[in-house]
Amino acid sequence: MNSTAHRITGILLVIVGAAMWGATGPMMEWVLSSSDITVPFLLTVRLLLAGFGLLGFLALSNRNIFAIWKDPYWWKKLIIFSIFGMLGVQYTFVAAIEASNAVLATLLQFLAPIFIILFVSLSQKMLPPKFQVFGILGTLFGLFLLLTNGKLDTLLISPTALLWGLGVGLAFAFYTLYPSPMMNEWGVLVVVGWGMLIAGLLLGFAKGFWELEQYSLLFDPSINWIIFIIIIIGTLAFILFLSSLKYISPVETSILSSMEPLTAMVISVIWLGQTLGFWQLIGSIIMLACVTWLSIAGDREKKMMQKE
Repeated sequence: MNSTAHRITGILLVIVGAAMWGATGPMMEWVLSSSDITVPFLLTVRLLLAGFGLLGFLALSNRNIFAIWKDPYWWKKLIIFSIFGMLGVQYTFVAAIEASNAVLATLLQFLAPIFIILFVSLSQKMLPPKFQVFGILGTLFGLFLLLTNGKLDTLLISPTALLWGLGVGLAFAFYTLYPSPMMNEWGVLVVVGWGMLIAGLLLGFAKGFWELEQYSLLFDPSINWIIFIIIIIGTLAFILFLSSLKYISPVETSILSSMEPLTAMVISVIWLGQTLGFWQLIGSIIMLACVTWLSIAGDREKKMMQKE
């Protein structure tokens, strides 16, 4: 396969993966609004089935999925990642959907680069570069338009929804920064598979397993098929994202991931009848543009430093 074919393959993988992940938001919103299924129970089912499925696939592929548990240094990191990374991202995302809607929750996920920049700046005890400051200010301005539709005295979502949305960005930043060494050592799929399984078990023991009356809801054909689709395409989306990194750069992947909120928005409009105001649309575009700018400018700066 030549370089052009590699690039086309990578672009197709990330676009399809981003569209799949964006589609899970409206589906989960529909499940939560159309049934008595709660966020903890939905996540418990999703994480356990996805975790078991991914680890089972790896085991059938002759991968040693238990080796990571032989070293206390790594299994402690795995548990931390499972709680604050995997469970943190999944729970805050679905809770933000329940408190607002899939489009807003997906867009608020794009606040993660701001938290990453602030963490790196604090850890290095230095101010962020100018391009990052402009990118942060632009993203926050876009967020202001998204949440107010341009009206200073109006907040279009509840404070609870806003807090969950900020939690999505913060958890996604941790999810991005923390597990990198572990994934390099043991492989992405092993870490993610165990992360899902551990997160599902912890959440299940805390809440999900005891909500026995909700198991009967899974026998509703419309509900169980949607949940099945959510689990399948959500897991496939993650695998496609990771696979795309073999062919294109992380910067291109992050830019093309703008398909996530766009897909969520289109499906929400067609299926759920939701719309955004004019200034909310403008704010969404500004947020995506600023995140793209942060990715491109950051990659250029990194390449310049490497040349020096």
